[in-house]
Amino acid sequence: MHLPFSPNLSTPQLAASFGNTSATYKFYWLIAILESVENGSSSIKKRALFARMITNSWYTVNYFKVSFGKQDLIQNAVQQLLHLENLTIDIHKNKLLAILENSDNINTRLILNHFDKNVPHWFLSPWFPKTKKKNKNDGEYKKRIYVSSQNFDNNCLYALYDDVITINPDWIVYLKSNAKILKDFCYWNLALFLQSRNPNVPDIPNKLIKPAIRGTLSNQRKKYWDIVFKELGTVNCIFTDTKLTIDNFAIDHFVPHAFVSHNLIWNLIPIDKRFNSSKSDKLPSIEMHFDAFFELQKSAYEILNYHSPKSKFLEDFLTIYPAIKDINDFEYNKYKDCMQPLITIAHNNGFIYL
Repeated sequence: MHLPFSPNLSTPQLAASFGNTSATYKFYWLIAILESVENGSSSIKKRALFARMITNSWYTVNYFKVSFGKQDLIQNAVQQLLHLENLTIDIHKNKLLAILENSDNINTRLILNHFDKNVPHWFLSPWFPKTKKKNKNDGEYKKRIYVSSQNFDNNCLYALYDDVITINPDWIVYLKSNAKILKDFCYWNLALFLQSRNPNVPDIPNKLIKPAIRGTLSNQRKKYWDIVFKELGTVNCIFTDTKLTIDNFAIDHFVPHAFVSHNLIWNLIPIDKRFNSSKSDKLPSIEMHFDAFFELQKSAYEILNYHSPKSKFLEDFLTIYPAIKDINDFEYNKYKDCMQPLITIAHNNGFIYL
């Protein structure tokens, strides 16, 4: 994916800003700038930009628990601010942004200001290449970028000051008219960057932005599990052993939705409503819960295959059993070999067990 070309702007330097990327900050920094320009700002407080970097990565870190790398400033900041400001994972983006921009908490200010050490001037480095003659150390190099950017030398993207950046007027129309493409460019490359650091984590691209509305499981309930209940009468909850009826059960993800990011039927299970409200995104235990989970899934598949053999939900099992034809192909070890790594990787990424 390439940036939109402009004959009058140094777009190659903008693209070069993402060369040799070793952390996520460059992506979130440009996204923050683009959002601010879209809102009509051309002189933007650095703290506002740092706050936007946090808000845009908040859900990815706290809900989906995608790893940015142990040394990543943004991931560490998000995790610290969650507790420092006593915030919730699902806080609205605008509310979070307002809190971070206006907080009087000294530690919050220090965390946000820490980004000022490197982020703003290093992003401009392609416009001001470092040379041995001009720059004996990083301090001199940083000073040079600040001074040169204030004259918009080399037609750089913005000018740097102590507390604000000022967008180069020559760039404003380009940024506004191409904002969506530029943000897509950032998120595409961010997805590639994070996928390389989370090779076994599914669906990274859809974990970068909080979905507006999480899909319901009403079809899975009505067209699959209700049919099972009509056949069996009652089903025992695999977690509490409570007898569930067709009028009194909840549908839940065996491996949390926050990790798998899908609603495939082979990962859904009827459970006790009260337990469901407290379970959240905790992980089940393979040793304690998988056998009961498997037996219920196997019974459900057999029932649906008999009553509704053309059900689209049965096709979900092709993920586990590519050649499944009937219940004889519903093998215990294949199912377990699919679920166990998901649970282990999720735990390694920060999800906790029940």
